[in-house]
Parts: sequence; structure tokens; C-alpha cells
Amino acid sequence: MGVKRKIAVTGGCGYIGSHAMVDLILHGWDVFSIDSLVNSNEEVLEGIRSITGVPVRNYRIDLAASGAWHQLIEAEPDVVGVIHFAALKAVGDSVKFPMAYYDNNVNALLNTLRWMECAGIGSIIFSSSCTVYGASSELPVTEQNPFGIASSPYGRTKQIGEWILQDLATTGRCRAISLRYFNPAGAHPSAQIGESPRTPAQNLVPVITETAMGKRAGMTVYGKDYPTRDGTCIRDYVYIMDLARAHTLALERLLESSETPAFDAFNLGIGEGLTVLEMIHAFEKVSGQPLRYQIGARREGDMAAVYADSTKARQMLGWSPEGDVEKIMQTAWEWEKRRSNSG
Repeated sequence: MGVKRKIAVTGGCGYIGSHAMVDLILHGWDVFSIDSLVNSNEEVLEGIRSITGVPVRNYRIDLAASGAWHQLIEAEPDVVGVIHFAALKAVGDSVKFPMAYYDNNVNALLNTLRWMECAGIGSIIFSSSCTVYGASSELPVTEQNPFGIASSPYGRTKQIGEWILQDLATTGRCRAISLRYFNPAGAHPSAQIGESPRTPAQNLVPVITETAMGKRAGMTVYGKDYPTRDGTCIRDYVYIMDLARAHTLALERLLESSETPAFDAFNLGIGEGLTVLEMIHAFEKVSGQPLRYQIGARREGDMAAVYADSTKARQMLGWSPEGDVEKIMQTAWEWEKRRSNSG
């Protein structure tokens, strides 16, 4: 690649951002992080250094605050692209605190785009979500599925983010790829980094590992009367390092391919769904740990099944996800044991 090209990763100290930075570094990119640390910790940077041998700098900047980005103009010249992860992401909290989610998620993107315009940075990868599709009646979900009614303010902020990028791309002011994640899970195989939010985990896999570790007295499976194989919800789980790899591939496509439209979107999922109980049993098999769980009532807003058609990402990005559910559970459990013992 010659001289390393410089990439800014907003939210780089978070779960997905930190794993994406590892993949970027290992594929020859110069990266730095911008993270306010509202729901993350700079300790993750030491984990990245341990894996890659490369120290990563973080700017503790709240991108949602007007003008906070100005210092980046002089501090980090010659940035060729941005991967934008910085956002609040707890669906339940967004329902309770919608103003905080609109304020943070939309303004952080707008201010990132203002910085890009001032600094002459023309390319952005946007961290989006399958929540943009709402309660899709068509499965598997393809990129041609229209946006539905999002089930939460969080989902609406992702829809708004994509609309903003589409509008800017139409004017020629930036080029963007939106990556629509299904359910990222697992940890780096070194157990040096993994999912470790400051607020209580709401995603299924860390809830499972925390229950097994004894941090939780038990866990609840919400609903067992859905029209699925075992009555529990089906979701598409994608291994975190496979997800991270997709960001590097998307960045390369955006910067190096003349065939890329000004705005494009890709689903990132395995394309197969697993039920909540299948995930629990996969963990029990890998870890040898029986889990304490109970069956509870359905949660409002939960869909029976959601899984992706990721053919477009496989064909156009050359993305080949390799991690299966056992890889997800094995790495998540090793990470849980490491972070619990070190804490």
C-alpha cells in the first residue's frame, strides 16, 4: 500500500469500533480514535496495542457538541476517510430517553460531516443497523427492502443518518457506504478486547456470559410462543471480527473503486437465524456451563424473526464471514473470564 493512509474512527473505543481498528491496522492503515468515552473505556487501546503492536491515539471529544471537532483540523491533517461508529445504541434506553438519542446520534453525525467538509475528507463508512427495516414482512431482508417503521428512537436515528448521507452524496459533497449490522457478537480470539459497555449489557451474548460468570442471578428468555422452531425469537448473529473485516473492505471499495455509487448500503449478517434457546444451548455446549434462565413474557416491539440476505456484501465487497455460533460463544466466554478476573 506504500505510505499508510490515515483513517479516523469515531467511537473507536467502543465494541465494534475497537475490533474494526484492529482489522484496519493489520491491513496497513494508520488509524486514530475519536471517542467521548461516555459508554466506553480507553483501556481498550492497550488491548489493541497488545494485538497489533501499534499504539492508537484517542481524542476525547464529544462530537455531538457544536464545534468540538475544530481541534482535529490541525491535529490530524491528511485524513482520507472516516468510519463513524459514535452513537448511543441501547434500544430500550432510546425509548425512555428519546431526546438524548436524537441529540447525540444525529448531531454527532452532522458535526462529523462538518469536520469532513472543512478538512477536505470525502469518504465515510456509516455504522447503521438492521433496525432501519422496521418489522419487515419479507425474509431474508435484502437491501431492496424499504425502510419500515422503526421500533425505537435508536432505529429512527439510524434511518435519519442514512437519509442525511444520501442527500449529501446526491450533491457530490461526500461518498458514503452504510453498513447495516444484524447482531454483532463474540470477541477477538486473543481475549484482549471484547464487549464491555459501561452501562448494563442488553445484548443477548454478554447477558449469557455474565449469567454464567455469576454476575447475574439468572436471565430471562422473553417469550416462548413465537411461530419459530422452539417458540423463541430468531436473530442473525455475525462474528465481530467478520463484521470488522467488512469495514476495511468497504473502505477500500469506497476509496479505490470507480464503480462505487456516491451512496451505497450493505447488509452484514450470516444469513441464517438462530433462536434464543439455540444460542443458550450453543453456549452451554462450548463452555460446559449450565445456564440459569427462565421463560418470561414477550417484550413489546420484539419481532419473531429477522435475518439477512448478505449476498450483495459477499459479491461486491468480497466479504466472506467465517465465524460460526461456536466461535462467537467461545471467544465471548474467554473474554468474559478475562475481564471478570482482571476486574
